[in-house]
Amino acid sequence: MRFEQTCFRAHDPRWAFKPLSGDGAAIRGARFNPRGMPALYLGLDIMTAVKEANQGFAHKIDPCILCSYEVACDDIADLRTVECRAEHSVQMEDLACGWFALLAAGKEPPTWEIVRRLHSEGKAGILVPSFAPGATAEDHNLVLWRWDENPPHQVRVFDPSGRLPKDQLSWR
Repeated sequence: MRFEQTCFRAHDPRWAFKPLSGDGAAIRGARFNPRGMPALYLGLDIMTAVKEANQGFAHKIDPCILCSYEVACDDIADLRTVECRAEHSVQMEDLACGWFALLAAGKEPPTWEIVRRLHSEGKAGILVPSFAPGATAEDHNLVLWRWDENPPHQVRVFDPSGRLPKDQLSWR
């Protein structure tokens, strides 16, 4: 499917100079990307992005840079509904797995196999429910494995005033 919408991401300020990078996710892997696979995690609304960044830490949030992104991306698998998951042979139990605990136990989370399969089928990313603590049924994320500043997997950070730093030394 084609996805066109403004999305959001809360960045660690140390990495705000690379708002389109998925390198951090590639270092350790995360729920929807195996180690070594860059991924761009975006919330479909501001509060979802904040919940994802905060991960439920007791009413406190570390300083962050909140950015918006204009996304116009082909080849997205929508996994938010029972019907859509069935179309892609995905089970909710697998999406909602305790991925971090599995990794800590030396096991690979089932989401990584789903990601590898969808990626090999040419998917650029997925729409999924948010599993962040405090997330509601209305909280969703877009996770991309293929993106660029040009079509067909276009993602552009919104920074018309050029306020984002250019490197770690360029804060104003």
